[in-house]
Amino acid sequence: MAARLRRELRTEVDMVRGRYGEFKVLVDGEPVVDAGALAAFGVLPSARRVIEAVRQRLAPKSRW
Repeated sequence: MAARLRRELRTEVDMVRGRYGEFKVLVDGEPVVDAGALAAFGVLPSARRVIEAVRQRLAPKSRW
């Protein structure tokens, strides 16, 4: 996922080891994706969902 975010969004990505079954994606310290308890069972959000969530958070804010 980190490599795909780097490639598709051309952004810096840091990977941090979490607890067993933890899957979170943070942008500027704020969570944009959190797989919650289902991550422990291997149920993760799709790559498309993760990329779109990060893309939306990185998008410039409109003044209107």
